[in-house]
Formats: sequence, structure tokens, C-alpha cells
Amino acid sequence: MRLSFFSLLLAFTTLSADYIRQPIDQKLLDSKIKIIDIRTPEEWKTTGVVKGSVPIMFFDEQGNYDLNAFVGKLNKVVKKEEKFALICNSGNRTQVLGSFLGKQMGYNVIDLQGGIQYAIQKKIPLEPYKPKP
Repeated sequence: MRLSFFSLLLAFTTLSADYIRQPIDQKLLDSKIKIIDIRTPEEWKTTGVVKGSVPIMFFDEQGNYDLNAFVGKLNKVVKKEEKFALICNSGNRTQVLGSFLGKQMGYNVIDLQGGIQYAIQKKIPLEPYKPKP
């Protein structure tokens, strides 16, 4: 009985640790965690990106997505067990994607609540978006 209880507790702890929602802050930036910006190139150009973040578009301008292409690009930047953060414009897209990546695919995701708009409000350092050739 004890073994079953601890196995269930460990399984629940592991599953629940895969997806966290929190606002961006200086402590997170200081941790050097990788931040994946899932917005569109037009959005990146308009506001800039969080300094040091990696732009990988998920939803296009029409709301379409290619999960396999996104995960392929994501896996070139982070290891599946590595904790990383997702940011979008307001937090809506990252909530959908982050929850799926964490709960369904086993990634260790932090969903940055409020997105880039919150980052701008809190004066988080941004840099201009520079497309890769």
C-alpha cells in the first residue's frame, strides 16, 4: 500500500511540474532560462522581442499551425527535460500551447502570463527583432 501511494504521489508531482503559469520578471531573466517567443514575425517587428529570446512562430496570422514543424524547431533549442518559457502577445496562445506541451507531451514549460504586453509594462529589456537570413 505504501509503495502504491508513493508511486502515485511521485507520478502526480512529475505530471504537475511540467506546466507552470507565471508573469515574466527579473528573477526569471537572471536565471538565464530560454524564452521561446511564439508570436508572428510581424508582431516581433512591431514590439521587438525579450532580450535573448528565441523566436519560433507557432500560430500564423490566420491562426493555423504546424505542431510537428514547431516541435522540430523547439527541439533544436531546448531538451525535452529542460525547463523553458513561452511568451506571446498577451498570454492566450502560450496558455494553450504551454498546457499542451507540458501536460500532453511532457515538456517542462513556464507560460509567461500577460505576454509581451506585460513585459513592456514592467520595462523588461527588449531588443529589435532581427530575422535570420
